[in-house]
Amino acid sequence: MKKFFVIGNPINHSLSPELHNFWLEKYGINGSYGKVKLEEDDLQDFIQKMRNDEIHGINVTVPFKNKVIKYLDKSSLEAEKTGSVNTIYKNKQDIIGHNTDVAGFELGLRHTKINVLKKSVFIIGAGGVVPSIIYSLLNMGCQKIMLTNRTKEKTEELKKKFKEIKIIKWGKMPDFDIVINATSVGLKGDTLKLNFDVKDKIFYDVIYNPKETEFLKNAKNKGNKIENGKLMFIYQANQSFSIWNNVIPKIDEEVLKIIP
Repeated sequence: MKKFFVIGNPINHSLSPELHNFWLEKYGINGSYGKVKLEEDDLQDFIQKMRNDEIHGINVTVPFKNKVIKYLDKSSLEAEKTGSVNTIYKNKQDIIGHNTDVAGFELGLRHTKINVLKKSVFIIGAGGVVPSIIYSLLNMGCQKIMLTNRTKEKTEELKKKFKEIKIIKWGKMPDFDIVINATSVGLKGDTLKLNFDVKDKIFYDVIYNPKETEFLKNAKNKGNKIENGKLMFIYQANQSFSIWNNVIPKIDEEVLKIIP
């Protein structure tokens, strides 16, 4: 039996098992997918299990997307460019890190017909998924990418990686077409202490559980279009599943209902 896992800390909110186990059953693959809460000190031993063929695929979520890299043999172009790994697989004897968040974000936007071509995008947060979002936005022809974060050092690190972005001081509100909340604030039920007194904009939250964070609720109440990270999550999972099992799962209404 094949064994797959998603690792992170926290991990309870992850709905990856629901999605992957549905696909494993649907496509007749003898396997199981679970979630494991790890500490950073556990990473090397856990990846060793893949070397020993005890595990056949690993998804990585916060806060380990860049911390796992030193335990891998190779990285894909997307993983190298973003410094972020969310999918680990084995090719012959090599343990390889890949980033399906890049494709997941782009495919999710295309699914909802959100067009970023020549648009201004304001990103809040500088955590693990942000390099993937920036890389994807640049690939899609985004005209202007602005970034803000409470900790200035993190924005400066991203500026070194992506010279195209503009850093915005925390608390300042630039003009934008689309704003992306890439912080984990919504997981805790909190809200961002930022004033968004705008209308007819697009508000996107990478969080998909809960379905509507306070960030999205407030935006919707003011007449803005909102989107959560559900489709990004589904499409990045779709890409991971295809790497591990050589099957590209169909994304249809049945799949969309799995994630509330």
